[in-house]
Amino acid sequence: MKKTILKDNNGKSLEVDLKEFLNHLNEYHKTGTTTHTQSGCSFTVDDEFRDKIKKLYEK
Repeated sequence: MKKTILKDNNGKSLEVDLKEFLNHLNEYHKTGTTTHTQSGCSFTVDDEFRDKIKKLYEK
């Protein structure tokens, strides 16, 4: 289980399991620009964000 802490659009921190988070992005936020909300945090999901999460997972 590989975890990291992400900062949301408002600077709030959220710890996520990278594999689960990446799987969720691939299933529900695969293309375009969308908003992902989780535990009171909000993330703008676009190609740049998806690439960032993928690179963190692959490290």
